[in-house]
Amino acid sequence: MKKQNYLFCLLLFFGVKFSVFSQVGINTTTPLSTLDINGNLSLKTVTLNGNGTGNGGIAVLIDDGVYISLNPLATDDKFQLPNPNLFPGRVYIIRNIQDAVTAQLVTTTNLLFPKNSTVGSSQIYMYEGNLRTIIVISDGQNWTYMN
Repeated sequence: MKKQNYLFCLLLFFGVKFSVFSQVGINTTTPLSTLDINGNLSLKTVTLNGNGTGNGGIAVLIDDGVYISLNPLATDDKFQLPNPNLFPGRVYIIRNIQDAVTAQLVTTTNLLFPKNSTVGSSQIYMYEGNLRTIIVISDGQNWTYMN
């Protein structure tokens, strides 16, 4: 009976130990990271239309997708990022697809910080020649963006 208990504890220990340090490889037999992909990766893409109310209007919520095409219908249509506190590590690739209409990217909680800066703001403007495409990353408190 003691032998069975010892064997059971040993198997349980090794099972837990190896499952805690698991790595998943896709198209690789020796993954080097928690998720190691040897091949192409596809991301969910969505297009969000503005509401046509411009700067004074209600923001369109960003709550789905990874690659997001913003289609403002009026100058400075607002598009709102989710609360960064609720989604630490969340990454979005955001592009204003309009040539002549500015999109306003806003956050209602905390700030948007450009990379390499300690000065943030609650909104940024995306238009031709200025932040047309950006990547935003939540650190659990704020959003950091880079272009």
